[in-house]
Amino acid sequence: MNYWLVKTEPYKYSWDDLEKDGWTFWDGVKNYQARNNLKEMKKGDKALYYHSNEGKEVVGVAEIIKEHYQDPTTEDERWVAVDLKPVEKLKVPVTLKMIKEDPNLQDMVLVKQMRLSVTPVEKKHFDYVLKMGEGK
Repeated sequence: MNYWLVKTEPYKYSWDDLEKDGWTFWDGVKNYQARNNLKEMKKGDKALYYHSNEGKEVVGVAEIIKEHYQDPTTEDERWVAVDLKPVEKLKVPVTLKMIKEDPNLQDMVLVKQMRLSVTPVEKKHFDYVLKMGEGK
């Protein structure tokens, strides 16, 4: 199993929207590195769900339920989407400030490449963020 972080602007599609819908397709990624990360996702992988711009915090954990396929919002074959579903909402959102200030997370991709919308996460970082958020 691999671990990821996916970013969304909550006014466009929030954690609450994902919980209400039960699943969604993750589309609109127009960065080659982020797209390549989507292509690496496998069914069953877990992803930290991060609210960008507004909040700047990890708010939940999602699971990849369908591997990459053509992004349905564009005919451009370069872009892909994956499907994901909610697993659990964190009891305490883990803010970007908390992540940046924690010495255990300094080499997390989120800290190094903040503008990237889909990033890999090492298992040790994933578990640590869950612990910070009082997740399971």
